Amino acid sequence: MTFSTSEAVARSFTVADFDFHLPTELIAQHPAPERSASRLLDGSGPAPVDRIFRDLPELLKAGDLLVFNDTQVVKARLFGQKASGGQLEMLIERVLLPHEAGDGSAHEVVAHLRVSKKPQPGGRLHMAGGLRGGGFDAVFIGRWPDEQGQLFRFRLHGPAQETPYELMARHGHVPLPPYITHTDEADDERRYQTVFARVPGAVAAPTAALHFDEALLAALDARGVRRASVTLHVGAGTFAPMKAGRIEDHVMHHERYAIPPATLQAMADCRARGGRVVAVGTTTVRTLESWARSGETEGDTNIFITPGFGFRVVDLMVTNFHLPQSTLMMLVSAFAGFDHIRALYAHAIEHRYRFFSYGDAMLLSRNPDAAV
Repeated sequence: MTFSTSEAVARSFTVADFDFHLPTELIAQHPAPERSASRLLDGSGPAPVDRIFRDLPELLKAGDLLVFNDTQVVKARLFGQKASGGQLEMLIERVLLPHEAGDGSAHEVVAHLRVSKKPQPGGRLHMAGGLRGGGFDAVFIGRWPDEQGQLFRFRLHGPAQETPYELMARHGHVPLPPYITHTDEADDERRYQTVFARVPGAVAAPTAALHFDEALLAALDARGVRRASVTLHVGAGTFAPMKAGRIEDHVMHHERYAIPPATLQAMADCRARGGRVVAVGTTTVRTLESWARSGETEGDTNIFITPGFGFRVVDLMVTNFHLPQSTLMMLVSAFAGFDHIRALYAHAIEHRYRFFSYGDAMLLSRNPDAAV
């Protein structure tokens, strides 16, 4: 299932409307020493309030439902060599399911490739161990999803028929975002991962969930806040800049998602008791709102949420601060209101909040007039 929408916009916007100046020093290069000790900008009311993330239980009510994305970040960045000895970098975007693979196996992947000259079909790349051996080979099959696609499709050949996930775990690197300047370290393996990560497949973390630790989850339980989960494997496209001059010309990336029956029941029970659905992260928002329109509990989504979008599921959102002119800036503006988001970001910059994946968070409530 593939679904995309950008519903009627009552106010005309351009990509430039979602730009802002961010001092470079506010881009967080490392996480806060403690997950729940990061800052939380409470933007759920008309005026911003500065808080600490562990204050979140005070802002929620008994009977509310927090919905998390339980995807697990895989070590998808790999280095290798061509047969000629030229260096290359591969970022595995997706492990293909057996029915998607040409040979019906679980050994095909699609990836981004940084190399001086693109391989020819049948070309063999030597990954991890390179020409010295000890790694594995990636045989180029073709472009993905078709010959005009931007991604490359490979079949991986490792010792003892290791799966792509096993090969990445043994040879790969944490796929830190492009604005984090240090190479991945041992601490990144732990901190660029949520404490409840369960289903491997993401190449970027659902960063709003990075602020939750076991103590905070216990405090939420004590408050009477319920929990449920969805899975959306975040792709590298989440960092891709918008190249189109007009919002409506942007081609949104696809991501695989799944919603278990227990979560559907938890949301129905939440509505029945008068609780609020609180999405932890934009990936959870995209998953729930995709399901609300398609009725499909699993598949691919390329839903594009811009101002004018009519939200059907999510009442509140926990989210980090996003890149200028990004699709995620458009999503939060659609949810909380364009002018409100502009004011919150100005407040965050003035008060030196930390931005992006390892940065601070904010709490937003759905603005019923956001589509206006």
